[in-house]
Amino acid sequence: MNQPPESTRAWETVLTHIEAQLTRGELNPGDRLPGERALAAELGVGRSSVREAIRVLEALGLIRTQSGSGPSSGAIIVSLPSGGMATLMRLQVAAQGFAVKDVVNTRLILETAAVRELATRPERNLANSHELLAAMDNPHLGETEFLLLDAQYHLSLAEATGNTVLVTLMSGLRDSIERYVIEISEHITDWTATSRQLQEQHREILHAIEIGHASLADSRTSEHIRGYYDKIRPHTSPTHTNTLPIHEHPLPEGKP
Repeated sequence: MNQPPESTRAWETVLTHIEAQLTRGELNPGDRLPGERALAAELGVGRSSVREAIRVLEALGLIRTQSGSGPSSGAIIVSLPSGGMATLMRLQVAAQGFAVKDVVNTRLILETAAVRELATRPERNLANSHELLAAMDNPHLGETEFLLLDAQYHLSLAEATGNTVLVTLMSGLRDSIERYVIEISEHITDWTATSRQLQEQHREILHAIEIGHASLADSRTSEHIRGYYDKIRPHTSPTHTNTLPIHEHPLPEGKP
């Protein structure tokens, strides 16, 4: 299997760096994080990776961000990682050995719960999800670039719920998700058709959420995740991953 480029997980480098500073007491509640440009230069990563790490830190409740240029702008430490970030990092390490089937089943549980909750909310902010879909419409994207944006799209739905536990779990599984979806792409002969189908499914999920149809959002999400996974099963071996069937039907109504 071809691993995604190291730079695609550069945001983890930023998280590890900040966690170490918090643990050593070099950063404390009330302190400000260096700016995006400074962090990117110090760690040798792109500013987009810094922004992604900051989004995770904010979702975990460790920082608060404020736009602008005044004294309250930027990212401020508001809590120490008593559990949130440590849990996320442990999940990321453990995820290296997860069977693909187990990752897929966990995605089904977590992501159907997320879309069902979003569909029942009268007010929801899905702007980030729409922006990611627009980015994936770029015909010049390579397969890996598309799939990394795809993973961020799914994470954006979890983020839209405001549930920090759900975001932590999805973020912790992200590396495993990226690795298996990229591996599957190696066995797809018509990527153009597949990416078009994935985009159609992404939009169907968002539409179901926006019209408040929880069960439809659930079933569309289940079909989307399961359908892509099914593309790899003929190519996997028992030593590569557990190939026992995953759930064959959408989760029951009212039970995410």
